[in-house]
Amino acid sequence: MNKAELIGAISDKSGLNRNDAESALNAFIECVQNTVAGGDRVALPGFGTFQPTLRKARTARDPRTGAPMQIPERKAAKFTVGTKFKAQVATS
Repeated sequence: MNKAELIGAISDKSGLNRNDAESALNAFIECVQNTVAGGDRVALPGFGTFQPTLRKARTARDPRTGAPMQIPERKAAKFTVGTKFKAQVATS
């Protein structure tokens, strides 16, 4: 399912028109991105949790030359699947 199909499904299930469904989805995505980028987590019980995480610096190998190279520490986003969501996928 892509974003357009998701907007259509939200529109059908909620009774909103497509423009309102798209606005709601875009607002949700923006809120989650801004919250996680700000260092907080977003927990949606039964669905999952979006949270920021810190990836430690590490040494890797350049695939072309095989020479070691340093990858610096960086922030990343992480999604953890909720229990109900995980169970629903497992039983389908």
